[in-house]
This record gives sequence, C-alpha cells and structure tokens, in this order.
Amino acid sequence: MATRKSVIAKVKWLAALVCFLIFAQPSFADEREKLLGVWKLVSWEREIIETGKRNPHPNLGKNATGYLIFTSEGRMMALITGEGRLGLTGDALNVSMYAYSGKYELKDDKWITKVDAAWNPGWVGTNQMRSFKFDADRLVVITGTGRGERDIITWEKEKD
Repeated sequence: MATRKSVIAKVKWLAALVCFLIFAQPSFADEREKLLGVWKLVSWEREIIETGKRNPHPNLGKNATGYLIFTSEGRMMALITGEGRLGLTGDALNVSMYAYSGKYELKDDKWITKVDAAWNPGWVGTNQMRSFKFDADRLVVITGTGRGERDIITWEKEKD
C-alpha cells in the first residue's frame, strides 16, 4: 500500500508534467504558425565563423532570388536561383540554384525535411535539417558548411 508521502510525490510529478505540457505545446504551435506561408529571399551570405566576415554566397551572388513555402499540411518547398544565370549551361547552371521539397517537422529551433524531390538527386530520400530563428518579421536560417564557415539565409514573409 502506498504511503501518503509517495502519493503526494506522484501527484506533484503529475502536476509538473501537466504544466510542462500546457506551457510547452503553445510555444511549439506558435513557432509552427509563424513559419506557415510564403517567404521571399532577402539574402544568402557565407560567414567566416572566426572573423564574422560575411560575403554573398559564391555561387549565387548578391542578388539571388527565391521563395520558401511552408504549408499547414506539413510540406515545405524551397527554390533559390543565383543572379546572372541566363546563358549558363551544365555545372555552372546547376551550382547556381537550390530547390527541394518534402514533408517537414519541427524540433526546437530546427526544421527537418524528408526530401522527396530536389534539384540534386542525391538529396532525395535524405533528411535535411535547418536551424532557424525569427528576427522581427524575418526568418533567419543558419546552415553549416563544415569548413569554418556557415551560411546565413534571410527571408522576409511575403505580404498579401
């Protein structure tokens, strides 16, 4: 038979768990709600982590264009094209664009996309993870390059 102390301890743990679920869930839902919609590319910069120096992405240039779309059904799509693509062929054309789509899920400050279509066939069937944060009305996506650099991709929510 349970003692009064053990029952009280169990009730406290249950109360703490309920409070966590009540307060944690809206935070997750708020992040998802903020992501939904159409985002227009503002910039894609490559930052040298040691110095903080940023330059436009080397394959996209300063005036890249693109869109990022998150649906309430859990699908995302991204298309980014570099400046000056007209007249390019072969590899030069391929490296100046990024495009992929798939079902996504949120985990903390990351979204993970199970890629089902991509400009790069090697991405199909993979999970692509992106860290993100909101900065006022902008979405800032941070990805590592594995070479002491990281890419900082800034998006602005498209207005109706």
